[in-house]
Amino acid sequence: MRYAIISAGQGSRLTAEGFDRPKPLVPIAGMPMIERLAGIFMRCGADRIAVIINSGQPETAALLQDMAARMPIGLVVKDTPSPMHSLMELAPLLDSGRFCVTTVDTVFDEKRFSLMMKEFENSSLDGMMGVTAYVDDEKPLYVGTNDDMMITGFHDSQCGCRFVSAGIYALTRPALDVLAGCVDSGNCRMRYFQRRLLDAGMRLKAFDMGNVVDVDHVSDIRKAAEMLGGI
Repeated sequence: MRYAIISAGQGSRLTAEGFDRPKPLVPIAGMPMIERLAGIFMRCGADRIAVIINSGQPETAALLQDMAARMPIGLVVKDTPSPMHSLMELAPLLDSGRFCVTTVDTVFDEKRFSLMMKEFENSSLDGMMGVTAYVDDEKPLYVGTNDDMMITGFHDSQCGCRFVSAGIYALTRPALDVLAGCVDSGNCRMRYFQRRLLDAGMRLKAFDMGNVVDVDHVSDIRKAAEMLGGI
C-alpha cells in the first residue's frame, strides 16, 4: 500500500508565533513530525511514501533525502495553491491501487492508525476516513455517520454529527479520477473533494481515531506531546 504526506503549506501561523523552522520539522515524540509520520507508514508496510513540499524548504528537502536512504520516499518539490492541488501532484505516485493520505501536521495515535489501515486493506470499501470527536480546528468538517460508521455526509456545521474529519484519507484508485474532476472544476477545498466522493457513489467508512491534533500553532506542539504521552 502507498502513502502520501501533503506538506507544501507555508506554516505561516507557526512562523508568526516565533517558530523558526519549517513546519514539517516541528519536533513530535522526539523527532521531526514528517519523519515520525514516515516511520509510522513504514511500520504499516508502505511500499512507497509520496511527499510534496514547497520550494522554500531546503532543510526539509535535505532531511527527506537522508530518509530516502532507508525509506521508499518519492519527493515532489512544487508550490501549489491548495492541499487538493498538492494531492493532484502526488497522484502519479499513488496510481497503483489503495493509498492513504495525511497532511504533515496531523498527529495521531499510531496503534489506532495501524488498526484503521488493517481494516481498510481487508475491506471492499472505496475509502475509509479518519475521524475524531475531539474538535481542535478553527473550521472543522463535520462527518455524518450511520450506526455502522458508514459516512452519510460532510458538513460545515455540526448537524447532529458526532465526529469531525481528522485529515486522514484512505482511498482506492478511482478516487484519483474524482480528484482530477475537482481540480478541473476550479474548487480547491479538500472538503469539496470528499463530498464529490460520496456523490460518485463511493462507499466511505469513518474510523474513530480518538484524539487527533493539527499542529497549526505553537501551543499545538504541547497539546500533541500531552496527547501522545497520555496514550
